[in-house]
Amino acid sequence: MCFCYHKNYPDAFSSGQTCHCSRWLQWIIEIDYFIVNEIIIYFKLATIIAYSNLCTMSDEEVSQLIIKEFSERTLGVTEQYLEIHEAIYENGCPKIDRIDRESRSNLVIAYLPVKDEYFSFAVYIDPEKREIFNMGTESRNLVYLRATSELLTSIELQSFTKLKASKAWNKEDFKPNKKSRYNFSCIEFNPNPEPDEFEDKLKNLINFLEEDKNGILELAAHSNTYIQVIMDFHAGNQLLGSAFINLESIRKLNELNLEVSFDFTAWGQPFK
Repeated sequence: MCFCYHKNYPDAFSSGQTCHCSRWLQWIIEIDYFIVNEIIIYFKLATIIAYSNLCTMSDEEVSQLIIKEFSERTLGVTEQYLEIHEAIYENGCPKIDRIDRESRSNLVIAYLPVKDEYFSFAVYIDPEKREIFNMGTESRNLVYLRATSELLTSIELQSFTKLKASKAWNKEDFKPNKKSRYNFSCIEFNPNPEPDEFEDKLKNLINFLEEDKNGILELAAHSNTYIQVIMDFHAGNQLLGSAFINLESIRKLNELNLEVSFDFTAWGQPFK
């Protein structure tokens, strides 16, 4: 029997009234359930934050790992690359152009410029173990939109889209060598100039162009517009890398009415 039946409401059940103890018990259960859920959510968030902190490395941590590895060369592949090519140093430390924390494999990838070469060193780091487990090279991947015309000026080309061009010149302007002139006007869009993998650069460029899809379609209708890809590989073993375009990118390129032009070259010293 409940407490209210004994003392306060002896006729509660016989009269059909609701037992107040049952009401209080229901409220207590609901409050406890809410508190337990809040605690579970708190611990889940704490776990996610703790794991995120564990798998996040500061620039300084990445730099120190690279300094140590380039000095001690504990990996055979490090010795193999540094035997034939040099990193660029600033203030006694290997220069890092970019640290990629958005890798599809949840890795940290550091890109370092190679002295007198177009390609970069790529250092692969396990953020959970906080250790370098591999090293290689990443080709210089230039991926940009180019629109050219022998009739229109660069300003007229730019007028078709609200996207701001990264580079432009007019017909009859001098080329960088100052010895010859361009025979066409041109504008280029390169939103991702830093070292990165080809697939990511293409994706970023397409996303950028979709910000003004109608403008790009209009530009393509009035000029020779296409995506230019230049990949400068390391000729270490005389084999070039590859370029992959997924179906989603192909679909979007078709919607933008754009073609892709590839140029491949190889540089540097072969492995000993």
